[in-house]
Amino acid sequence: MGQTQILMIVLAVIIVGIAVAAGITMFGKSSVTANRDAVVGDCQSVVSQAQQFYKKPTEMGGGGRAFTGLTLAKLNWPASNLNGGYTLTVNNANQITVAGTGVETGVTCSMIYYANGDSTRTTAAP
Repeated sequence: MGQTQILMIVLAVIIVGIAVAAGITMFGKSSVTANRDAVVGDCQSVVSQAQQFYKKPTEMGGGGRAFTGLTLAKLNWPASNLNGGYTLTVNNANQITVAGTGVETGVTCSMIYYANGDSTRTTAAP
């Protein structure tokens, strides 16, 4: 083979290698973003179900205008799923905290929900 052909093969291998590395990097970033969005969505679903529990009368299995005694099990929500793991903490009768930890490293979500409808959310992802 001539030197030109060898040079072209080496350049082609380098270009393909760079393209593969860039693709792997982009996939890794998008999977973290997707996991963060899924964990936030799950936390919002738990908060929505907790709001229903709060407003439902105790005679119907709800909280009767209190979060007291609320657990993930009462909401029929798993402690973990394909997106991550979740905890629900009752701070007082009118406030809960829902926390989620994603399957991707560094993905977390914490939501504090108040009975009056206010909420705060903190998310983190690398």
